[in-house]
Amino acid sequence: MFRGGIEMKKFIFKRILFLIPTLLVVIFIVNFIMALTPSSPGVLILGENASQEAIELKNEELGYNDPFFMQYIRYIKNAVKGDLGTSWKTGRKVTSEIMSRLPVTVTLALGAVIIGTFVGITLGIISAIKQYSFLDFCGTTLAMILASFPGFWIGMMLIILFSLILGILPSYGATSLKHFILPWITAACPFIASQLRMTRTSMLEVIRMDYIRTARAKGQKESKVITVHALRNALLPVVTLIGIEFGGLLGGTVTIETVFTLPGVGSLIIESIRMKDIPVVIGATIMLVIGFSILMVIVDVLYAYIDPRIKSRYVGKHV
Repeated sequence: MFRGGIEMKKFIFKRILFLIPTLLVVIFIVNFIMALTPSSPGVLILGENASQEAIELKNEELGYNDPFFMQYIRYIKNAVKGDLGTSWKTGRKVTSEIMSRLPVTVTLALGAVIIGTFVGITLGIISAIKQYSFLDFCGTTLAMILASFPGFWIGMMLIILFSLILGILPSYGATSLKHFILPWITAACPFIASQLRMTRTSMLEVIRMDYIRTARAKGQKESKVITVHALRNALLPVVTLIGIEFGGLLGGTVTIETVFTLPGVGSLIIESIRMKDIPVVIGATIMLVIGFSILMVIVDVLYAYIDPRIKSRYVGKHV
C-alpha cells in the first residue's frame, strides 16, 4: 500500500502526463493518413448532383483546403473543447455518433474479458499445479486450438450450431443480453488462450520459489498455498494482460461486430470508411485510443498496488 494519498496522486498524475504526447502523435498520424485519402466533404454533404462551385465553397467553409498543419492545430484546439467535428454524411456531432454505438462495444468487450479471465485463469492454475498430467495436456491443447482459429470462423461455427441447427440463440442484433452470448464466447476464445498460457507460465515460476516450499513445510493447506501465496504474485503479468486485452477488444471488435451485425464502434468505423466520412473515422479512432490509454493507467495503478516496487520508479520512494 502507499504511504498516504500524496504518493498515489503523484503516481497517477505522472502516468496521465505520459498520455499527452501519445495522444498528440496518434491524432497526427490518423489525420495525416486520412488527409491522403481522396475525398470531398462538399460532395458527401451536398450530394453528387451539386455544382462544382457549390462543392468548392462548402470545402472552403469547412477548412478542407487549408494546409495540413493548420487543420491539425485546429483539430487539437477543438478536441480539447470536446468537439470532434461533425459527420459529413449524417450532419450529427461525431461525439453523438460514437456515444450511440459505444455501449454495444463496451458490453461486448467487458463480457468477453470477464469470461476469458475467469476461464483462462482457472484453467491456467489447474494446468500449473497438475503439470504434465492429462489435465495439463488438455489445457495447453485447448489454448493452442483457440489461438489458432480466427475469430470470424469461430463466430460462424457458433452461429451454425446454436442458431441454425439448435435454434436456441440469436445470431444477430443487440436488443438483449441474449444476443451477446455468442459474440462474448467468440471474443473470449483468444483471450482464454492467452490468459491460460500466461497464468500457467507465471504459476509454474512462482510455485517453485523458496517461500512456497516454506509455506508447504509449515503444514499449510495446499489450497491456501496456491490461492494466498502463489496466486497473488503470479497475477502480476496477468493483470497487465487483462488491461491490454480489454483495450484491444474495444478497438478490435470490428470482425465480431460484422459477423453478428452488432451496431458498435467497430462497425461504425467500417461504415464511415466505406462512405469516406473522415471526421467520424478520426473521432472514433481517437476515442478508442483514449479509452485504451485510460485502461493502461488503471492497469499501472493496480500493478503498483499488487507490487509496490513499481511505484518506486515513479515517485522515488519505497513503501
